[in-house]
Amino acid sequence: MNLESLKTLDDVDVAGQRVLLRADLNVPMADGKVSDTTRLERIRPTLNVLASRGARIVIISHFGRPKGEARLDMSLAPVAAALGEVLARIPVRFASDCIGEEAASAINELSDGQAIVLENLRFHAGEEANDPEFARALSKLGDVYVNDAFSVAHRAHASIEALAHLLPAYAGPLMMGEIEALRSVLDHPEKPVAAVIGGAKVSSKIPVLTNLLAKVDVLIIGGGMANTFLYAGGMDVGKSLCEPDFVETVKQIAAEAGAQNCEILLPSDVVVAEDFRQGARWEILSVGGVPENGMILDVGPETIAELTKKVADCKTLLWNGPLGAFEIAPFGEGTFALARAAAERTKAGSLVTVAGGGDTVAALNAAGVTKDFSYVSMAGGAFLEWLEGRDLPGIAALSPPEAESAVAG
Repeated sequence: MNLESLKTLDDVDVAGQRVLLRADLNVPMADGKVSDTTRLERIRPTLNVLASRGARIVIISHFGRPKGEARLDMSLAPVAAALGEVLARIPVRFASDCIGEEAASAINELSDGQAIVLENLRFHAGEEANDPEFARALSKLGDVYVNDAFSVAHRAHASIEALAHLLPAYAGPLMMGEIEALRSVLDHPEKPVAAVIGGAKVSSKIPVLTNLLAKVDVLIIGGGMANTFLYAGGMDVGKSLCEPDFVETVKQIAAEAGAQNCEILLPSDVVVAEDFRQGARWEILSVGGVPENGMILDVGPETIAELTKKVADCKTLLWNGPLGAFEIAPFGEGTFALARAAAERTKAGSLVTVAGGGDTVAALNAAGVTKDFSYVSMAGGAFLEWLEGRDLPGIAALSPPEAESAVAG
């Protein structure tokens, strides 16, 4: 991927053009209505720019996993209605298919500055199959293609990969914002750099950990992952979530961290309960004192103080995954305390904070600090694959042919 070669909306005149905008409208629903408009709010600036420049905006997206079948409960119709409410001043129509004569006819009725949402791409099996014919059918509906959905850039689907080769292709503002935020912490960060990597399983984050060792100065391990690291160090973790089969892998990661001069920080004290449920009795113990029937569910106050101090010495912070089982009180205190400390330093201008991943976003929302971080990505899989150092098909497809040839050569 040659990121320097990506073209943006500043490189194209969209006046009077049909702009096929790949967005991510896969929003939470409850009782047939959109229950969280965050993703719609995030796409609003892009739509405002396109409308102000006279584009005829054709929004395409997936919703859920209908597996190639049209399903009423996965229609984008209610999402289109919610988007219209979010935009207010930009009329938003809806077409009941995403290809064919009906879609083409509805698009032809658009005036400059108006928008239409086409029906769920995944109602057609060709979308997830990256089918060339389906991509060609989509391409007939637009003059210009803009991908503004970083969250699905890791998927080689027709509207993300194949379509980008059939029309003049550009990265949208939201896409560029994600890329620039991630590059700011991984490619040219202000040092020292710390990374918080949490979550349940080490096995799901091995490529991330391996890639980050050479990029960060401090690696803070939390969540269930930390239990496997503690176990590998000879600690008894009771009945906590742990992956004994990955002990050797964890030891290799620790050894490589030493070779890369990357400091790994593990909990020194933990919050332990007999089970994970509301109202469970809990206590704070040192990591060497977890009983056989104990379950580690969060980091303790000593660890929180240590991590807060370490982050205070850093200039850049990357965050993916919670430190504890934050969904049930009081097992979110470690995550919330560190998040709030990081947010305060960000507001003071002394720390750049970039976070991403579904659980991470939920935890930051619960802590009330999402808006105080420098950048919070809504992406899950794409965010993780970027942290792993992988090329993402949706971004690679936006590179012009000459750039791709130069990279290949």
